[in-house]
Amino acid sequence: MIRYTTFRKARIRYSDEGKGRAIVLLHGFPENLQIWQEFSKTLSKSFRVIAIDLPGMGESECIGYVHTMDLMAECVHAVMHELDLRRYVVVGHSMGGYVGLAFAELFPENLKGLCLFHSTALADSDEKKLDRDKASQTAKRHTAQFLKVFAANLFADKDDPNIKKLQQITAGTSARGVVAALQGMKMRPSREIVLKFAQYPVLFIMGKKDALMNWEKLLPQTEIPRYKDVLLLEDAAHMGFYEEPKKTLRAVRKFAYRCFREKAN
Repeated sequence: MIRYTTFRKARIRYSDEGKGRAIVLLHGFPENLQIWQEFSKTLSKSFRVIAIDLPGMGESECIGYVHTMDLMAECVHAVMHELDLRRYVVVGHSMGGYVGLAFAELFPENLKGLCLFHSTALADSDEKKLDRDKASQTAKRHTAQFLKVFAANLFADKDDPNIKKLQQITAGTSARGVVAALQGMKMRPSREIVLKFAQYPVLFIMGKKDALMNWEKLLPQTEIPRYKDVLLLEDAAHMGFYEEPKKTLRAVRKFAYRCFREKAN
């Protein structure tokens, strides 16, 4: 079921499916809740699944010219508060993982578990920040082409039919939404400390063929949390839920059951 709410005078779209313990799905850049369609369909058989269009993405309106990860986390919290849900598992893909980490810092009492799905707790390097600025300039001038090329670069197999699917999903993203997200990601701080003090399980999903986030550089983070699981995908790049759907869905479902069953001390 698609619903809408208002956060800081902006309309926010989200989906709400299933019953029971809640899982929150947060998309990456420059995606929207549609990327979780298959995940939501399957997970909602056992859980209540909330997927949210983050500000400036999908049908959610822009709030400003920079969408920080903290702002997006507050938006997620506002949606969950409206639904009167207090404890849930957050699954964040790429930028959604950054938002999940910001959420964990701001609202730790609401988390039962956190999944970093092709994501990292590290801040952008100086080189990456320059890349964000270059991408912002390109997106302002050639939004449609930028989105099309960006989507194709997220997959290991350049003939993967899901590339066109993702391009269709992201095609409507506005230049303002793209730039606001890029600048927000550029500003985010390192949040490894969040992992260190996490009193809930953390699941890391990484792709061996991920050109955006090298799995070997991500591995040290997996040792930080006290309660953790790791899934390393042999044949995936940055889009594991499309490239290896059965493995990733099984891992997320198993992780959610663990989070709701165990109580971290």
